Amino acid sequence: MKNYLYVFLIAMLPLIELRGAIPVAYAFNATDPNFSLLFAYFLIIISNIFPIPIIYFFAHKILLWGRNKPIIGKICTLFIEKGEKAGKKLQEKAGKGLFWALVLFVGIPLPGTGAWTGTLAASLLNIDFKRTLLAVSLGVVLAGLIIGLLCTLGFGAWFGVKQ
Repeated sequence: MKNYLYVFLIAMLPLIELRGAIPVAYAFNATDPNFSLLFAYFLIIISNIFPIPIIYFFAHKILLWGRNKPIIGKICTLFIEKGEKAGKKLQEKAGKGLFWALVLFVGIPLPGTGAWTGTLAASLLNIDFKRTLLAVSLGVVLAGLIIGLLCTLGFGAWFGVKQ
């Protein structure tokens, strides 16, 4: 049960998210025959989606509040700039296809993309919450499939994972 808690918590971390949790789950699966990848995937997806409402409704306000504070100011400013930059770039490229652009932004596992950044960008762009939740959730599932495929092809060979 402890290993499931680890992957659940890792998937909830900003910047790491499921991109870090899925490879850890594959490693646990390779060393523990009782560790279920399917159950781990379910937990990872849920825990990566879980912070979306909190980020959408509160992150921007907290970051704005913290940007002038002595200890946390630089990191808050960094996250505000990152979210604004991602949002503007997404809006410029997508135009009316902003929903699908958000799905792909979250779903293509590149550094700096993911549920946290996508949700923050959506809140800065004033995309309504239901559309944000759906787009980011679909992106999380897409990213999970891509990372899972890469892990199966890569980590499966390294650790001898049997599928």
